[in-house]
Amino acid sequence: MRLAWTKTEGRGDLDPLLYDVARDLQAHGLRLAGVVQVNVERPGSERCDMDAIVLPNGPTFRISQSLGAASRGCRLDPRGLEAAVGTTMARLEDGADLLIVNKFGKQEALGRGFRPAIAAALERGTDVLVGVNSLNLGALRAFSDGVGTALPPDRDVLVAWARPDRSDDASGSQGAG
Repeated sequence: MRLAWTKTEGRGDLDPLLYDVARDLQAHGLRLAGVVQVNVERPGSERCDMDAIVLPNGPTFRISQSLGAASRGCRLDPRGLEAAVGTTMARLEDGADLLIVNKFGKQEALGRGFRPAIAAALERGTDVLVGVNSLNLGALRAFSDGVGTALPPDRDVLVAWARPDRSDDASGSQGAG
C-alpha cells in the first residue's frame, strides 16, 4: 500500500488534473474507487457548482450549495459529500487498485469527509492518491504519520506512480518525496 498526494498552485487546477488521471488509469485497466470533481459554471454567478463523480462510473453528487451572491462562507454541502463517501466505501468493499480523493480538505482535516475511506483503503493495502492544498497539507501529513510521497502535479507522473509495475510507461518516474 502506498499513499501519495499532489497539489497545484492555481485555484481549481487540481480538479481537471485528477479527472484526466482517473480517465487514463481506467483506460489502462485499473480498478478505481473514490471521487473526482467537476465544476459546472452557473450563468449569472461568479461561483460554480461542484459535483463529485464517484469512481469508476458514478453516480454524481452535488457537493456545493448556493448560499447567495453576498455569501463568503464555505459552500460545501456536507450531505452531498457524505453521500459520495458512503458510495465510495461500498466501492472499496468491491475491491480497488487505487483510491483517488480529489481533495483532502477541511472536512478531512477535521476527521470527517473522505478520511475514513482513505484509512480503510490503506488498511486493505489499496494505494491512495489525494489532492491537497497548502492549508490542509499539515493535517494530511499528521494523519498519514509522515508516510507518503509528494508528487508534482503532472499527469504523466501521477499515472506512472499509479502503475509502477508497468514497463510501458515513458517516464518511469516515481515522483519527488
